[in-house]
Amino acid sequence: MDVRIGIQNQAREIVVETSADPAELADTIAAAIAKDSPTLRLSDDKGRQFIIPTRTIGYIEVGAEETRRIGFGS
Repeated sequence: MDVRIGIQNQAREIVVETSADPAELADTIAAAIAKDSPTLRLSDDKGRQFIIPTRTIGYIEVGAEETRRIGFGS
């Protein structure tokens, strides 16, 4: 699943590819923002850590797990 994080005043977004549960991930993000935490910490499938200042977050898109289609009809 891809998580796309838009940062204020930046043209590019941060993309985190993770196999975490979407509901659990959404709860983690909501808790960090609601508790006024200074940072949001996420990790991807490759073990990389993303530490993002919550004040700079413009949007977060949590994508659903998508099956990969193969062939000409995809």
